[in-house]
Amino acid sequence: MATSFKDKLPPMGVLGPFIALLLACLFFATQTDRFLSGQNFSLILQQVMVVGVIAIGQTLIILTAGIDLSCGMVMALGSIVMTKFAADLGLPTPVAIACGIAVTTLFGLINGLLVTRLKLPPFIVTLGTLNIAFAITQLYSQSQTVTDLPDAMTWLGTTFGLGNTNVAYGAVLMLLLYFLAWFALRETQAGRHVYAVGNNPEATRLTGIPTQKVLLSVYVIAGVFYGIASLLSVSRTGVGDPNAGQTENLDAITAVVLGGTSLFGGRGVIIGTLVGALIVGVFRNGLTLMGVSSVYQVLVTGVLVILAVAADQMSRKSAR
Repeated sequence: MATSFKDKLPPMGVLGPFIALLLACLFFATQTDRFLSGQNFSLILQQVMVVGVIAIGQTLIILTAGIDLSCGMVMALGSIVMTKFAADLGLPTPVAIACGIAVTTLFGLINGLLVTRLKLPPFIVTLGTLNIAFAITQLYSQSQTVTDLPDAMTWLGTTFGLGNTNVAYGAVLMLLLYFLAWFALRETQAGRHVYAVGNNPEATRLTGIPTQKVLLSVYVIAGVFYGIASLLSVSRTGVGDPNAGQTENLDAITAVVLGGTSLFGGRGVIIGTLVGALIVGVFRNGLTLMGVSSVYQVLVTGVLVILAVAADQMSRKSAR
């Protein structure tokens, strides 16, 4: 039987975010001459690289029908640990960075153990660890910004020339991490297990897949991504900021939802999350270039999230 053109198209959950990104770019290109430039697109990548990497970890968790509200504050704690260890304790930069990533990974492990061993809801667990991470960050930093960092710690914030455009090394790292996550989820057995757990954990357990180990590993790996995001945050700002991370959790969830990943688990594409992060970045950048108040930028983001969740709900109902 011949397949129609519609059957050959990717599913709307994959195609929709790309169409939304394209339409947003076309709209802002008609509103301001400064939007369509290599330098502006490079700036958008730099602006979304921290949230983009956090959103990789968030995607893994949401694919298992969980959620992580602590990701932003855990990232902030990781940035304070690595900058304090480098600036105050004088540790070598690689060691200080490793310590910061170890802390964020530890929080991922704690979240995972509470979810898998004590069977606590991910929403409640990560709400609690969000507050714990915030308190530790403020106490350890004494609410002071950490400065005088070694150049090696901010290297990812530097740029290289690509034609007439300066591209940040951190943005390239973000894109590489997305490629690795895409490959792992699509081409490896462990990646398929993540989808299976999110789709039907009980049926997955009955097939012999250790669902609790899969869940635990997802939270731990997410913690590693938060640590990498900590380094990107430090690289971009040049300081360790104890007040960072207070909106990144919602921004990351927004990117995941806009990218077509279902909040009910088991369905989504990691590249869609990158597109979702870019959609948010494009809207904020474009509205800024148009001189629109930041309050309206937040308003537009909220509307986009509601529309994305509504679309997910409708697609689930139509699939039944």
